[in-house]
Amino acid sequence: MSATVVDFRRVRKLYSVNGAPLEAVRDFTLTIREGEFVALVGGSGCGKSTLLRLLAGLDRQSEGDILIDGQPVDGVGGGRGIVFQEHRLFPWLTVERNVGLGLVNEGLGKAERAARVAEFIRLVGLAGFEKALPHQLSGGMAQRVAIARGLVASPRILMLDEPFGALDALTRQLMQDELLRIRRERSITTLMVTHDVEEALVLSDRVVVMAPRPGTIRSIVKVDLPRPRDRGDQAFHGMRRGILAQLTEPALTKPAVSSAA
Repeated sequence: MSATVVDFRRVRKLYSVNGAPLEAVRDFTLTIREGEFVALVGGSGCGKSTLLRLLAGLDRQSEGDILIDGQPVDGVGGGRGIVFQEHRLFPWLTVERNVGLGLVNEGLGKAERAARVAEFIRLVGLAGFEKALPHQLSGGMAQRVAIARGLVASPRILMLDEPFGALDALTRQLMQDELLRIRRERSITTLMVTHDVEEALVLSDRVVVMAPRPGTIRSIVKVDLPRPRDRGDQAFHGMRRGILAQLTEPALTKPAVSSAA
């Protein structure tokens, strides 16, 4: 069995809104193993992005523990790459310079840095566009740059926050296929948040179904379907219907599943 990389232990997150406490996440317990792809699905307000921010070190949990390789998360670290829904590229920087920002804390020499940037530009299929500016790229190409920037430092964990949500349906599917190709080459541990159940089933090994306000785990679905996933397969549609049914049910008073390894 693969080693545990990420370990959420009874995580709770409270915010203060107009002087009153708002519970965003309650009793969230989940382990993610080496090379595994896990998707968090749920509606707005279920705490998906909050959990990603906590893992990224951009925020702190109110209770519980979050461990990476057995060590508590303590602020932003180089071992975590993140890709957001919007590419967030600097418009005045070329593709290679935007990707190079992912190495700002790596302390590499000029030649090694250039080689690493070139490697990951090739990995995302953008060789030949190194000198292009963001406005010269399509939406899908800009997201490829963002993925390269998230991967260039060879992070322990890749976090994806609705990375294809702003793309049209065709480009989104193409980018999903590209992400699968990249994962076959790199086998990086990945946590993604998405509203799209089909996307979660196509990409992930397990789907964590979230109940909202406060965010709790309703169930964890192991996706035991052969890769590449057939979107027209009866078993695929059965899983999709089952998850959608859970997402449209009234929230439970207690999570149906509180942990899974």
